[in-house]
Amino acid sequence: MTSWFFDPYYHQPVISATEQASWQFQIRVATLDDLTGIAHIIAESFHGHDGFWGWAFPILRLGIYEDLKHRLSSAAPHHICLVAIDTTATSTHNLVGTVELGVRFSDSWIQAGSSCPYLSNLAVHPQYRRHGVASELLMSCERFSHEWGFQDLYLHVLENNHHARQLYFKLGYKVHKLESNNWNTFFLRRSRQILLHKQLNNPSQ
Repeated sequence: MTSWFFDPYYHQPVISATEQASWQFQIRVATLDDLTGIAHIIAESFHGHDGFWGWAFPILRLGIYEDLKHRLSSAAPHHICLVAIDTTATSTHNLVGTVELGVRFSDSWIQAGSSCPYLSNLAVHPQYRRHGVASELLMSCERFSHEWGFQDLYLHVLENNHHARQLYFKLGYKVHKLESNNWNTFFLRRSRQILLHKQLNNPSQ
């Protein structure tokens, strides 16, 4: 089966360069050369450098790197990782955001025997937040979902992540399910997860 990741067509920009203040960004499919930058942004966004995570940060980043490398190297036909690139940056470290899109089968929140696209690992560099990067990444995922023949998108967000929830609601996502308490919530005092769903419109409409 053909991998979307290695199809040369998808190495082209997904979105034309978009102006944001004094810089421009472009959305494209990730390559293996992007792995280090992607792993750093994800680790920083979800764990940070403070407290316990400070000394564990390099280990977490390496784990994310290896996990993502495995997924990108697989031949899954419905999996893609997108990155946002600052096209005005003079340094080689111009990757400013990322998101993954993949199809999940027969999960607990999907009707048995069915499948649907699921968003994960949406992360934006702190200096580039509130500039539309996350929105463009999410809308790019919608276009790929349509290309794959799906009309639904799902994702999880932490209950206490109010900024992310506000963004998703603005883009048309609605609460599908509030996850029940689990050992992570009870013992680590982590916020519960909310499963969000969006019914996609026909792009021709």
